[in-house]
Amino acid sequence: MTRQGMLLVYTGEGKGKTTASLGVALRAIGRGMKVKYFQFIKSPERTYGEQLALRKLGVETVQLGIGFTWTKTPEAHREALAKAWQTIKEELNDETTDVLVLDELNNALAITRFPIDDVLPLQEVLAAIQNRPKTMHLVITGRSAHPSLLALADLVSTIDATKHYYADQDVKAMKGLEF
Repeated sequence: MTRQGMLLVYTGEGKGKTTASLGVALRAIGRGMKVKYFQFIKSPERTYGEQLALRKLGVETVQLGIGFTWTKTPEAHREALAKAWQTIKEELNDETTDVLVLDELNNALAITRFPIDDVLPLQEVLAAIQNRPKTMHLVITGRSAHPSLLALADLVSTIDATKHYYADQDVKAMKGLEF
């Protein structure tokens, strides 16, 4: 029996989208599947707990971004997004990958602070997703998922923020919980 690849999208304003993708990755690793994990916004200049853990499990984990959109120039972000998209186009054609996670792709596609459609073209992204190997499971996370992506998805989970210590208690990001 041939496996059909699923498209899972985790979106919303609440905390837990990356964590949900890590749960899928962990399950797949446990079943001996080949998992690759790419992050669109996070920078390779920093380390993240999920990056460290996945690498210990032998998972290729790559940070493709340069940080939050307000921390660098639009030109620098556009350059990073263009390089990221070139990398991901190749990954979306890799028939040896069982589970491909594109963490924060929704965030990247939702950028409005500067133009991105020429470096991360939505229609090209959607076409590449649809044309990936038929057995590849694809997990996409991030806020503000595009309606066209949601329409393609086999599963959409929207994570709402009911209460969060950032806003409710003015607590800063904590090692092991946020990074």
